[in-house]
Amino acid sequence: MINVVSTAGIKMLPTMGVYAATKNAVRTVTEILRQEAGPHLRVTEVSPGMTATNFVDSITDPTTKTKIEGQVGAITIPPDAIARGILYAIEQPPEVDVGSIVIRPTAQG
Repeated sequence: MINVVSTAGIKMLPTMGVYAATKNAVRTVTEILRQEAGPHLRVTEVSPGMTATNFVDSITDPTTKTKIEGQVGAITIPPDAIARGILYAIEQPPEVDVGSIVIRPTAQG
């Protein structure tokens, strides 16, 4: 099982508290599932950083939206970078459980 979370739950910013909290809820559920799943289910959480998507369109706070729009064009990574990270976790042998992967642009603070 792969759950896609976000680096917003790792580096929290003002005005994004609820979003960060929901990401950390998924992170917690993923870790508990990993512990309870037994030896035949591998569970991984992937936290993407700034990725070239339409995420900014959903931001309603004008100040936050403007700030993130400026960053998005400058430092985003393509979605296939996240896909390669997920593939890495999946391709591991059955006895290897990759618990957590953080994938972000090298320029992301």
